[in-house]
Amino acid sequence: MEVIFKEIRQDILDGRHAEVPGKVQLALDNGFLPKEILEEGMIAAMTEVGRLFEAGEFYVPEMLLSARAMQAGLTILKPHLRETHVRSVGRIAIGTVKGDLHDIGKNLVAMILEGAGFEIFDLGTDVPTEKFIAAADSVDIIALSGLLTTTIPQMKTVIQMLQDAGKRDKVRVIVGGAPVTETFASQISADGYASNASRAVILAKSLMDKK
Repeated sequence: MEVIFKEIRQDILDGRHAEVPGKVQLALDNGFLPKEILEEGMIAAMTEVGRLFEAGEFYVPEMLLSARAMQAGLTILKPHLRETHVRSVGRIAIGTVKGDLHDIGKNLVAMILEGAGFEIFDLGTDVPTEKFIAAADSVDIIALSGLLTTTIPQMKTVIQMLQDAGKRDKVRVIVGGAPVTETFASQISADGYASNASRAVILAKSLMDKK
């Protein structure tokens, strides 16, 4: 791996968000392809972040710092990725279900997924069901987040409305949030459940592999 990629990777791991944009620009100025910078610098770093989290060596604050550092680098890299027509791993619409205003978990998952190469459409919090249904026309996966036991039944409503609209077979639906379980996901016919941001990446990639 080129030295500059190692530096980008280490800065992301260490959460040095002020350092990453400059390193990304330096890599571009030295003729490295945007795809190389994304894959060998950023995605490699976020893959390691996920491994460290699963191993209990990273916790949510460390993941958040790394994700923010990665986002800082993507701000520089995104225009170049578009210019060179680099394809994303997949397109994901993510949002917190209707009635739920909690966004920390949703934001972390969105950042980690973007760091893994997905194109993210963040619909925000308290998202009307109709907005998820409309998003199904342009994405591969819909990710539903909820932190309250009183709001997670909305996940079932979204899935049912996708079915009623004839869109259920066009999109995968994944769910997550503190009160959500594997059993609940199965009961509402979701395509998958992730207990944390790291596993959301693994789940999303596995669903894209099946498409």
